[in-house]
Amino acid sequence: MGHENFEDMSNQLRQTTTQRVAAAMYPEAVDSQMDIPSTQQYNGQQTAVQRLAEPSQMLRHAVINLINYQDDADLATRALPELIKLLNDEDQVVVSQAAMVVHQLSKKEASRHALASSTPLVTALLQTIEHSNDLETTKHATEILFSLSQHPQGLLAIFKTGGIRALIYALSSPIEAVVYNALTTLHNLLLHQDGAKMTTRLNGGLQKMVNLLQRDNHKFLALVADCLHILAYGNQEGKLIILASGGPAELVRILHSYNYEKLLFTACRVVKVLSVCPSNKPAIIQAGGMQALALCLNHQSKRLVQECLWTLRNLSDGATKEINMEPLLQRLVQLLEGTDINMVTCAAGTLSNLTCNNSANKSFVCKIGGVQALIQTIRNANNLGEITEPAICALRHLTNRHPEAEIAQEAIRIHGGLPDVVKLLDPPGKWPLLTASCGLIRNLALNMQNTSSLRDLGVVQKLSTLLGKAYQALQESSEDSANLTGIKMERAIESVIGALHAMATDYQNRVVINSFNMLSTLVSLLYNENENIVIVTLDLLTELARDTDLAASIEVQGAMQVLSGLLSSPSEAVRQRAALLFSLVSGDKTPEYTQRLSNEINTLFQSETGDGHWIEAPNQEIPSVYTMEGHLQGPASVHSGGSRQNIYNTGSTTYVPQHEIEVSGYGRVGQIIHQVEDPHRTQNSQQNPNEPWFDTDL
Repeated sequence: MGHENFEDMSNQLRQTTTQRVAAAMYPEAVDSQMDIPSTQQYNGQQTAVQRLAEPSQMLRHAVINLINYQDDADLATRALPELIKLLNDEDQVVVSQAAMVVHQLSKKEASRHALASSTPLVTALLQTIEHSNDLETTKHATEILFSLSQHPQGLLAIFKTGGIRALIYALSSPIEAVVYNALTTLHNLLLHQDGAKMTTRLNGGLQKMVNLLQRDNHKFLALVADCLHILAYGNQEGKLIILASGGPAELVRILHSYNYEKLLFTACRVVKVLSVCPSNKPAIIQAGGMQALALCLNHQSKRLVQECLWTLRNLSDGATKEINMEPLLQRLVQLLEGTDINMVTCAAGTLSNLTCNNSANKSFVCKIGGVQALIQTIRNANNLGEITEPAICALRHLTNRHPEAEIAQEAIRIHGGLPDVVKLLDPPGKWPLLTASCGLIRNLALNMQNTSSLRDLGVVQKLSTLLGKAYQALQESSEDSANLTGIKMERAIESVIGALHAMATDYQNRVVINSFNMLSTLVSLLYNENENIVIVTLDLLTELARDTDLAASIEVQGAMQVLSGLLSSPSEAVRQRAALLFSLVSGDKTPEYTQRLSNEINTLFQSETGDGHWIEAPNQEIPSVYTMEGHLQGPASVHSGGSRQNIYNTGSTTYVPQHEIEVSGYGRVGQIIHQVEDPHRTQNSQQNPNEPWFDTDL
């Protein structure tokens, strides 16, 4: 009995195989009333028929979609001529109905491709936007253009038919949807269509977009900001148009008022592009851009913080006189402790600029532990010039000309920073960093305890070696030497001699200086045509000449002849220093010789100045993007005590040559860092020496 039942079941399964396969693969084709036995399963595993069912259904749907796709495309193609005719009809009701039909067709991909390939249709839609008084019709037309702009054929058709002009016109519509559709379509054109940016600028698109910044929809504003960024990037004319339209103030307002990360990021990118424009930079700062960007530094978005830091560094050389910078300075000091190279680079560079010629900022940074943070930054940088150089320049600012300067000088020694600074003088250091380090050493040597420590670290020997290399490089230099070395060798020599001058105020250091036989080089530098080099060299030789033995050695090197010529120099500062050195070197001559020399010098100065007073050269700051602080130079003097005052003060007047002047930008010409302005844009850091090193808009 059991055997017969088994055979009956097997026969039944064989007879219904076709039905079971059809039910699995084409279920809609099977009569729902038909009783089809199910397939036996083992441990829940799918049968072969069940495994075939899913791909079969996918294939079926694909075939159906192809049929429908072709049907949609054929329908749109057949309807196009009549739709174009209706869109050009004089009856606005007809135009509105035609626009609705085209709008429905544009929602399907197949018909959308057909529409995008029709230049006459796009032309009709653009005419509708410009001439229709019906807002609903205009809305449909802009929605259609937005749909078409998602395909290359549609972008090209819109561009070739003058669509950008019509879209810019639509930005003035009172209907929000029309403005949004027009802006989004323009955004697609700016991103993907060649020539769209120039056409947008020529048709007043920038002015319209800046006006749109006054709206309050944060997502809409993010789109506007991205369009502005695309149009301003690499285009000076575009930046000036944004400025003339009040763009900087509106962008700063957005940074102050919103928390939407994408909006803050896109707005900050626009400000960064504008920040390299000399005309936009002061406008951004005046509108409160530094303070607004400082607020964004506390955001959790890493990409936003990085954009803010690049922008702050760009602006910082123009913000050295800004007040209420304490929150920003504190945040920058905190960021020095991070591990992201780009963030630390920007934080150090911004600190360097903001502490330039700003006594209040210098004092505040010192009080919040900025000196210690910068020392640790230099250690962590491991000779990475992009970080080390601005950090050294910031320390150079903090150790000079403000109430906390002496404390900063001592703090570097107390926190073990002197060896780190001196190590930077070793080969193969680049001249910009060497120059900055010499400037810092000059400031540190104003402290007597630092002077002895620096001597023990071999600073005098290192400076002597640098002077020899700089002198040789100066003799071999050409007009393009700054492009190769990163800095003019005249400035490097001034910095090295300034550091030697500061060290020479100590007797033991003067002995060490004399032991390295650099007097011949110094005397040779008196023949240099650069007035600043002559002045700093005279100051150093004057300090050395206070020792009788060294004065005699200076005379042996033939200094008297060149000094005689310098006594009639057209520069009063040179004449004064030459006269002082001349008198020191000739101090052991006969009384008659000394008296005659004194009379000649007095006669010279009385005829030139009328009062014989020390002449002060103009203490004028050079408008540059490169920070240069250190080496206040003037007649030498001998000091004693634990902490010395500025060794270059000369009573009521002080001479400040060019290399001492603090100028924001920290002195590096080009080759700072390979900067990324956008995730998809990378630019070369090689720049013209006359351009800001931080220019991220190349």
